[in-house]
Amino acid sequence: MVRKERIVRYTDDQLRAMCERGENKSDWAQAAAMTESEIETAIASDPDEAGMVVDWSTLSVDLPQPKEVLNMRIDADVLQFFRRQGKGYQTKINAVLRSYVDQKLRPEKR
Repeated sequence: MVRKERIVRYTDDQLRAMCERGENKSDWAQAAAMTESEIETAIASDPDEAGMVVDWSTLSVDLPQPKEVLNMRIDADVLQFFRRQGKGYQTKINAVLRSYVDQKLRPEKR
């Protein structure tokens, strides 16, 4: 059974033409006219936003550290275990190593 993709791709020109034909489903004039409280009410009534609380004043974005290239020997069965996990297996190996390092650097509990 072939699964139909839901992702649709358009060029910039196609999107502009759609907007000119009135195929844009967004009412930007209405959105621009909304007050702050109306925006908050609309967000609160959106089920996708339920329970989502973000304090933007304290938000920080931590960029990932650049990775180092490494050539190392690993037991074949260990490598195969991670490769069977699929795409991103190297990231998973890094996560396991990161967890080990974090545990070793954590101060001992007394």
